[in-house]
Amino acid sequence: MIVLAVVVAPQFQLFDRVLMVLFGLFVAWILHMLARCRVVAAETGLTVVNAFRTRRFAWAEVLDAQMNAGDPWPTLDLADGTSVGAMGIQGSERELAARQLAELRATLRERGEAPERH
Repeated sequence: MIVLAVVVAPQFQLFDRVLMVLFGLFVAWILHMLARCRVVAAETGLTVVNAFRTRRFAWAEVLDAQMNAGDPWPTLDLADGTSVGAMGIQGSERELAARQLAELRATLRERGEAPERH
């Protein structure tokens, strides 16, 4: 956008060029926020980094993780009755998402209070 603002036709004023650069920065910021999404398992608990919020949960707080066919990402069921989306596992990556979800469920059974699935 900076290059475009410099080489754009002369009828554009300085204000227009500044807005082009600001728009480019805004789009880059949104893409960065979406790219940083992840789910991290550690000894102390689970960290869910979504686009605009990071939440840390103790293992006992997360009861289950589920993702139905067509869901964009899994949902974590919490002990307080609420749920949280885990955008770090993308449902559009079918095989990878299924593998990551299986690993997360196994970790929840091992460290948390998630029930055994049959």
